[in-house]
Amino acid sequence: MIDIGGLKFNNLDCVLIADREFTIIYNSRLDDRMHFDFDEADKDQYLNRNLFEIYPTLNKETSSIVRAIAKGEIVIKKFQKIKDFKGRTYCTHNVTVPIVVKGKILGAVELVKDVTTVSNINEKYIYEEEDSENDLSKYAAFFTTDLNKITFENIVTNDKKMINVIERAKILSRVQSPTLIYGESGTGKEVLVQAMINYSGIPRKKVVIQNCAALPDNLIESILFGTYKGAYTGAENRKGLFEEADNGIIFLDELVSIPYDVQGKLLRVLQDGSFRPVGSNSEKFVNVKIIAAMNVDPLTAIENKQLRSDLFYRLSGGMIFVPPLRDRKGDIKLFIDKYIKEYNNIYNKSVKGISSELESLFLEYNWDGNVRELKHIIESMVGVADGSILDVQQLPAYMYSRVYKTNGLEKINEDKDFIYDKKTYNLNRILEEKEIETIKKVLKITGGNKTEAGKILGIPRQTLKYKMDKLKINL
Repeated sequence: MIDIGGLKFNNLDCVLIADREFTIIYNSRLDDRMHFDFDEADKDQYLNRNLFEIYPTLNKETSSIVRAIAKGEIVIKKFQKIKDFKGRTYCTHNVTVPIVVKGKILGAVELVKDVTTVSNINEKYIYEEEDSENDLSKYAAFFTTDLNKITFENIVTNDKKMINVIERAKILSRVQSPTLIYGESGTGKEVLVQAMINYSGIPRKKVVIQNCAALPDNLIESILFGTYKGAYTGAENRKGLFEEADNGIIFLDELVSIPYDVQGKLLRVLQDGSFRPVGSNSEKFVNVKIIAAMNVDPLTAIENKQLRSDLFYRLSGGMIFVPPLRDRKGDIKLFIDKYIKEYNNIYNKSVKGISSELESLFLEYNWDGNVRELKHIIESMVGVADGSILDVQQLPAYMYSRVYKTNGLEKINEDKDFIYDKKTYNLNRILEEKEIETIKKVLKITGGNKTEAGKILGIPRQTLKYKMDKLKINL
């Protein structure tokens, strides 16, 4: 038995190792319940990808792996609730230990014990602790004080389309009619919503936010509209979230996660403010501003039976489309500067910018993960930076395959005569070989004179000597 900080491990369910870039380089499943069936096809979906891409619900500020790598501390966490990118939820006890070699932190290893139960799976929806067990508002995430600081002026953009989005959002913030915001994941829909709420003048205590995808289908109706005692076994008189938000705002994220039949009940609230709690024979009335968001096109959602057409038509008067980052590439440099400054403060770095080569790559990249993906990449690069300029050499390993795809490797790979070898396209190896070749050529030109060679290469003699030693270049 392992006993660390009061956590007793008779056995482990998973061992995860991440490097300094927060890339998962090892993820063993020691129990059939944990993580995934470890066949080769599924394995590739987890390894060599960013930790926060695989587990998007992890909080970076409190992540045990971030803390272990950033501060070199052993971190113990009990009852950590996370969801992976496939929507599977876990509750675990974790011990995270930094990997230190010759005084340098290279990554972290996390020992995981699965403690998932039906009870604590439901508890993951509790974002704010409440004294009363019967207060259903514990299922909602209420805005915190920090969110008061988010305004339209904080939204980073020079793009005309986004400027029009902001102006439309300002107008819709001050009217009672519902608002539907849609766009791809990671485009900044929630930031826009928070700016709208602050602009509306509605007190935060009358604001309720709920991610509908985080609720079991069989509980959504009772959570939104409340219950009457006796409606089903164990049911008590409880307020729903709409009643909690009366005379305020309710934000329903991932709207299409609401079951089709429950959407009909939501339509009634939109039409006349009325609803009937589960198990009740009487109507209740509320005055609530509804803001909804979804990451699929509404017409596609209607076609796929994810969204009722009558609900869409009721929302269509207040729609806002947030364009993807690839359609507003003029904002990419703004976000780079913003996140470099932000993560310089967090990781105590002094990064000033990015190389022209990396900037060109970023401008050509498709950014399927939008602003969120760019933010994660800048964070990982700043975290491992040892200089003032970020370059392609510091790109997270998980991004390499995507970069290749952007630059046409996928098309090349379709050629039957082309044999794909990952080692051939290892960026670090390619750059190192080119560096060795260039230094050798310049040393040959100068007859081995390091001072003259350094002048040609544009680096000090000491730097050249360091590179020669590191790359094992002999005269």
